[in-house]
Amino acid sequence: MYTHTEVEQAGSESKALPADQPSSTDPASSSPSLVEVDFGGQKVQVPKGGYYDRYRMNPNLEEVAQDPAAGNLDFFREIPKEKVPSRVGPTWAPNFYYRMSNVQLLFLAPIARLREKLPKPLEPLHPFPGYGLVALTFFSYPVCDNDPYDEVSIAIITRRPGARGSQILELLKSIRNRSFYAHVLALPVTTEIARVRGVYGYQLPKWLAQIDIKIGTSVEASIAATDGTPDLALTVPLPALRTVLSQSEQGTNYSVYQIDGQWHQVAVRSNPLSFAQRLFPRDVKLSRNGGPLSQLLEQLGVSTILRLDVVKEAQMVLHMPTSLTTFG
Repeated sequence: MYTHTEVEQAGSESKALPADQPSSTDPASSSPSLVEVDFGGQKVQVPKGGYYDRYRMNPNLEEVAQDPAAGNLDFFREIPKEKVPSRVGPTWAPNFYYRMSNVQLLFLAPIARLREKLPKPLEPLHPFPGYGLVALTFFSYPVCDNDPYDEVSIAIITRRPGARGSQILELLKSIRNRSFYAHVLALPVTTEIARVRGVYGYQLPKWLAQIDIKIGTSVEASIAATDGTPDLALTVPLPALRTVLSQSEQGTNYSVYQIDGQWHQVAVRSNPLSFAQRLFPRDVKLSRNGGPLSQLLEQLGVSTILRLDVVKEAQMVLHMPTSLTTFG
């Protein structure tokens, strides 16, 4: 339902690292084939000869097309990149994710708990009496403009800014249009450039963590706390996948949050190619081991798993934040 992105980390009780503090848990930190680059005045290490090292987020698609791992690029050819202003100076946007996969659990959670976590005037979407929706998503990006990385998101599904009327109708419209709004409470990542871009480019409180995602005959995903101890671990048998034509099931999701005290939204456009959905899945095993994300799920009071989504293959475009005037 909700794919990628961003925003406000859980409160201090989550024990996550401050967003502007680097961490020795960067999995790439011990790699011998790294090169130091400048991003918005921050020095970070990226894979030598990788996509960021070569293209600085402005790739030559004809060259990328020679990479067998990138797949078909027709989806991206219709989306021009432009040099736009940002919090870290002019940057090329949007960001291209040539190959990605994810697994998502959509939970029911008490509406009172969700309102406690949402900054006003955001309102949780609650089409069921007394309950709203929380999405836990594990993402893997093996081929993208910023080199491979993984991330995990916990997000509250919200009403569209300025929406009025029936919440059930709003949910049905969102499902039909494949478009949802959300406020992300946590977004740990596995590489330093992903963390730095999120913190300084998008003002997101990201932190580094060890994350593993495997989609084979079963789906296995896990994340560790900042001290390396287990946090969340997910296992579920792989549902029967559906393969569709490129660009036939496109959707756009929006992350809504504040940047420098002003409301913004970030659009994330997705092009799923192979995926599965199951309502009220009974064979999901989610272990909570007391880390920051486990604590956050407890604080939100998540209960019934309403839907399981597994995306084995997709493409994605991440836009820069744009001003949101609805809230003033």
